[in-house]
This record gives sequence, C-alpha cells and structure tokens, in this order.
Amino acid sequence: MDCNEIFESLSEFIDEELSKKTCREIESHMADCRNCRVVVNTLRKTVTLYHSMPRERLSGPARLRLHKVIEIADSGDTGE
Repeated sequence: MDCNEIFESLSEFIDEELSKKTCREIESHMADCRNCRVVVNTLRKTVTLYHSMPRERLSGPARLRLHKVIEIADSGDTGE
C-alpha cells in the first residue's frame, strides 16, 4: 500500500470500517512512513475533538435562514 491509497481509505480506516487485512496493510505502511502516521494521528485527534464538543442548537430564525440557503443551493438558483 502506498500513501495515496492510504489517503483514499483514511476515513474508513479511522472509522474502523475496513477489513482486518486492509487495516494491517495500512498499519504496516505507517510503521515506515512518518508522514502517513502524522496525517492519521492528526485526523484521529480532530475527530475526537469534534465529537467531544457540545452541540449547539440554532435559534428558530437562524434555522429557517439556513434551510432557505440549502434549498437555494439544491435547486441551483443563486437568486441573482
């Protein structure tokens, strides 16, 4: 496995959604590749921090504005 293949599978690797064989190949590669180790460890820390943050709810008006923007983006209409 090379660095590009690792990057393509990074999310699934972090989420433990890959086969044991593929995980072993990635871990073997990371044992010799400092760059991939740094990327994987940084992403793991980022995901952990994100999940540990409190979830804030949008106010009613802010939620309505967000939904309106999403609907415009989905329809391809920019309003211009």
